[in-house]
Amino acid sequence: MTELLAPAGNMEALRAAVSNGCDAVYLGLEKFGARAYSDNFTIDSLAEAIRYAHLRDVKIYVTMNTIVFEDETCDMRQQLDALNGIGVDGIIVQDLAVFDYVAANFADMEVHCSTQMGVDDLEGTMLLKEMGADRVVLAREVDLADVKKIRKAAKIPIEVFVHGALCVSYSGNCLMSGLIGYRSGNRGRCVGSCRKPYELLERESGRSYGTSYLLSMKDLNTIDHIEDLKSIDSLKIEGRMKEPAYVANVVKRYRKALDEGADQVEREALQKTFNRTYTEGYMFGEDPGSITNIQRPNNFGYEIGTVRGSFKGMYEIALTKTLHQNDIIRIDHENEDVNLSVARLYDQEGKLINQADDTCYIKIKEKLSPGDVVYKTKDYLFYKGLDADLDKEFRRFPLDLKVYAYPGAALVIDAEGFGMQYLYESEEILEEAVSSPTSREQVEKHLARLGETVFVIGELEFESYNAFIPAKLLNSARRQIVQALYDAKLAKWKKRIKQEPAKEPVSFPLQKAYLTATVTTQEQYDVCKACGIKDVYFDNIVRRNQNVYEDREGELLLGGYGGIFRYRKTNPFVTDYSLNVVNAASCYALYKLGAKRVTLSYELNRHQIQDLITVYEETNGGSPALEMIVYGRAPLLFTKYCPLKKMGLCGSCKSGAYELKDEYGEFPVLTHEDCSTTILNGKILNLLDEMPQIDGVEAFRLSFTIESAAEVKRIIDLAQQKLEGSTDKSAFNQKTDTRGHFNKEIL
Repeated sequence: MTELLAPAGNMEALRAAVSNGCDAVYLGLEKFGARAYSDNFTIDSLAEAIRYAHLRDVKIYVTMNTIVFEDETCDMRQQLDALNGIGVDGIIVQDLAVFDYVAANFADMEVHCSTQMGVDDLEGTMLLKEMGADRVVLAREVDLADVKKIRKAAKIPIEVFVHGALCVSYSGNCLMSGLIGYRSGNRGRCVGSCRKPYELLERESGRSYGTSYLLSMKDLNTIDHIEDLKSIDSLKIEGRMKEPAYVANVVKRYRKALDEGADQVEREALQKTFNRTYTEGYMFGEDPGSITNIQRPNNFGYEIGTVRGSFKGMYEIALTKTLHQNDIIRIDHENEDVNLSVARLYDQEGKLINQADDTCYIKIKEKLSPGDVVYKTKDYLFYKGLDADLDKEFRRFPLDLKVYAYPGAALVIDAEGFGMQYLYESEEILEEAVSSPTSREQVEKHLARLGETVFVIGELEFESYNAFIPAKLLNSARRQIVQALYDAKLAKWKKRIKQEPAKEPVSFPLQKAYLTATVTTQEQYDVCKACGIKDVYFDNIVRRNQNVYEDREGELLLGGYGGIFRYRKTNPFVTDYSLNVVNAASCYALYKLGAKRVTLSYELNRHQIQDLITVYEETNGGSPALEMIVYGRAPLLFTKYCPLKKMGLCGSCKSGAYELKDEYGEFPVLTHEDCSTTILNGKILNLLDEMPQIDGVEAFRLSFTIESAAEVKRIIDLAQQKLEGSTDKSAFNQKTDTRGHFNKEIL
């Protein structure tokens, strides 16, 4: 049966999700969840949430899908121990340190691989299954046919996103927020850099193609494909930052679609809560050039009419949909928004009205023009209806009762609920009725008062021989029966702990530091080789989210889990920065998979690098084999979307070079043969001066993207001099360079 998985940023949103029919809820705590700015839960409030959900047969999954720095690993393990102790059903993870701890220590708490891990192929899914995953959340970029093939071949539960906000970048592969604003998306603190306006420029000529929200994705909406999606194990709604009414609305519509099929009512209802206009997403073949809404990055609403003109000091609006008093609207006037809460709505005579269906009049100080389009962004009555449903029970469980009442004996009730039995026996002895014995109807009246519980009265059998049963006793019996069945149901959740197997130490001889390089052109490659760099990554790069794995020779640079699975038995390999390695346990896991070296994340600072090395040496009795990127334009995001195609420039990447610009700088656009795109940082990461002071890293990588051959040679010569200690001249340019996170901890 397909699971409908709903988000919850707080208890009210969780109740909204459960009361509208979800099968499971995912949520986060104050630490390690990828939505640091939602309300989130504490261990105590989560325990309450689990009790509430489990009594209603709803599962709880906790997001711990951030990267975990070395000084946080103790807290991470303690939190996981506590979550197992209160009966959490599963943990959603990104970091291999979290993955391994859950898989090794808990028998009943599942480990789900977050979309942050970037798995979009069978190979990556198989690797994670082999490592102990119970479920894989595939990248949003995978089309449905491939999702089904992966599920069939891997034989592991698969989860996909079906509704809500989309990241322009492959999830987990976006460094934009962190490198620009020191707030990392991999730490749950994304500032939404992709929702800002950018100007698209041709780099050499400076020609501008205008400023727009060029990276802002539409929201995902797949409700029309619900029949196709039923073959997938779990359908996930995005929205832990959203209000409870949003959660209630979306869950309600997808529940109805799953059970009965989608109709026009459901489609229109989804437009009545937050949306950036909709796309069916890559899963259903959306054109990579059409998946953004570059007009605006926030709530779009839905069209309800146009401004017809002015009349007696009011604006006349021709409506196509009903407008109510207290609705919120926005009016698009010359590409600027005029927002209005409709506190007063008038008819043609200037009289106040509660609603209008075809024509209405409003008073507003801002200037409007005939033809301005009117959108409704909040439907007051619709929201009122959603709020009224927040505390209802979506499903109730029958409570079957057999009541035995004999004078001179205890009241006995044989109860069955949740498929479990409970035998109630009163301490009080019943007396014979003086005049009117207690009737079946009276018994049912008191025992059926189950409105505040998850039960509804089922079959009721009553045997009595002229007994009188006090109403107080019946009410007490009902409460005791309900509580006993609650306790029995909650006790079914096992919290077993496994014995973590002893780990065989892995260490490497400490090497004298040397240079490696990644390049994007043959010219750059030739220069690197001529300068004596042995390991140059060019046509031996298998990046994350590259799904064609051809036979290759020699050493490879692997960016994703699929590449590791495909090549670990045939080729020596180094893992790339895109695996987001920030702790010793992740290094160890990759070495056990066969990695020759592990490239560290861009998001580490100098102290965290040393912490990682120290812990690794203490744990394994020897050194890790590490690589670190010390020069180059960092990849801010990697995306299947093409901003050039969006602006009608498809194919122009072959003859021209482009960049995005905002108030802080320029960001080069690097296109790939498969039409995917990397947005580069305009500032150049430059840690060449710091290399001699970084102990424990054997390979320092220079990353070349748009540099000329002469510039490549200059940088290599300078880097070699720095490693040899033959120059004291600073390699850092204050105007063009950045040290990234090296001297500052990312949030």
